[in-house]
Amino acid sequence: MISTKEFGNELRRHGFDFFTGVPCSFLKNLINYAINDCDYIAATNEGEVVAIAAGAYLGGKKPVILMQNSGLTNAISPLVSLNFPFRLPVLGFVSLRGEPGIPDEPQHELMGCITTEMLDLMNIKWEYLSSDFDEAKKQLVRANAFFENNQSFFFVVKKNTFEKEPLNDQKQLSNQNDIKIMKTKENEFPTRFETLKLINSLKGEKTVQLATTGKTGRELYEVEDLPNNLYMVGSMGCISSIGLGLAITKKDHEIVVIEGDGALLMRMGSLATNGYYAPKNMLHILLDNNTHDSTGGQLTVSHNVQFVDIAAASGYSNSIHIHNLTELEAQINAWKKDKQLTFLYINIAKGSKENLGRPKMKPHEVKERLKVFLDG
Repeated sequence: MISTKEFGNELRRHGFDFFTGVPCSFLKNLINYAINDCDYIAATNEGEVVAIAAGAYLGGKKPVILMQNSGLTNAISPLVSLNFPFRLPVLGFVSLRGEPGIPDEPQHELMGCITTEMLDLMNIKWEYLSSDFDEAKKQLVRANAFFENNQSFFFVVKKNTFEKEPLNDQKQLSNQNDIKIMKTKENEFPTRFETLKLINSLKGEKTVQLATTGKTGRELYEVEDLPNNLYMVGSMGCISSIGLGLAITKKDHEIVVIEGDGALLMRMGSLATNGYYAPKNMLHILLDNNTHDSTGGQLTVSHNVQFVDIAAASGYSNSIHIHNLTELEAQINAWKKDKQLTFLYINIAKGSKENLGRPKMKPHEVKERLKVFLDG
């Protein structure tokens, strides 16, 4: 076994001091270290972990993600459609439950056989983490070299690799909803383009606009292409988790997350995580047109979901149904004056702008431009 504290300190020496993860018994001691001594964000699922880490990286951190190998399957979508095209590196630790020849629960049997093959298929470099500390330090040097070259690197962790690290008493956060405004009149259903144009017009010098995948990012690009914009591709449902990681690490910036109904439905657990950590500088706007617009207009189930209620129950300070663009402008300005984690919900019209183009920059170029803006 290796000393968890010494290994954790070695991680910090390389600049890795932001951790996010989902618990695993094989990694519990490293997770305990992260909770005790570093910034640690507990997520609801492993895909969310990857997205939170992506936001933290944009904010200047070197993130570490921790997960069980069964959860690696949950992380595949953002690893291949977010981290890869945007060149967003993470340092990952994934346990090897179900290691061949080692008795374990039946649900881990197949996953134990294919964990490293999955990493290979995703073009992610990996090594088994050594239980010898001197060798583990050399491994960290190699891993850091990949990270500094914008490539993710994973350590596969076998049972009993880390020595016991007691968990300190944890302070449980408790965030209450202060303002909840439900629907009180008829909606006006502005177009997405009109709505994005208004949101963009209210930006400040420190505003970052994160647009979800599909037509939302493409229309924001046509409204105005700016260095403070991120146009998501793939990774459906991950945009607010990116916003959370960025808001926590860049508290002097206004983080405006622009979400779609289909995307939020895909990863609704993110609302609970956002509400728990409740960064005041994050504004979460949901544009609901009850359709998967980018794939032909198939209906979503959003008409049957009370998003305002759910966000309020998850701990968002403000959760407000918006009926028209006039109300949207007023509520965005109110958030700017008195920042609290805020969820604004607006129904928009189906359909999109005609002859809609796509961003001409590659995703990794958009990322690099945004990082320059954030570091400015």
